[in-house]
Amino acid sequence: MKTDLSKVNKYRIRRGQLASTDDFGPNGAFYIPHFNEASTLSFQVIASNSDGWEHVSVSLPKRTPTWDEMCFIKDLFWEDEEVVMQLHPRKSDYINMHKHCLHLWKPTSGDIVTPPKSFVGF
Repeated sequence: MKTDLSKVNKYRIRRGQLASTDDFGPNGAFYIPHFNEASTLSFQVIASNSDGWEHVSVSLPKRTPTWDEMCFIKDLFWEDEEVVMQLHPRKSDYINMHKHCLHLWKPTSGDIVTPPKSFVGF
C-alpha cells in the first residue's frame, strides 16, 4: 500500500483490542469519518499487508458501504492509478463475519488485469 500515512494515522485506533501505533505503517484498525450532505459516517477499517496481499475491510454498523464510500476508502489507502478489487469468492470459500463489511484487495506482486475500458462504455 502506498498510503500517505498522514491521511489515516489520525484515525488509527490506539486503545483496546484493535490498538496499533504509527509504527505499524498502513496496517491496523481505524475509525474513519466521512461527511456527506446527509450525515457523518464513521467507517471501521482494518488494513493489512501480508502473505502477498494488501487488504482493507470496510464496515458500517447498520448498512453496507456504497460504491462511492468504498472509492473514498480506496483513495485513502492506495494511489489513484493503482488497481484494487472487490471479489466474489467461490461459494465454498465464502466467509461472512460481519453483515455490512466489504473488502478491497491488491496482490503485492504483479498487476491486476482489467478489461478494456470500451467494454464498459465510451
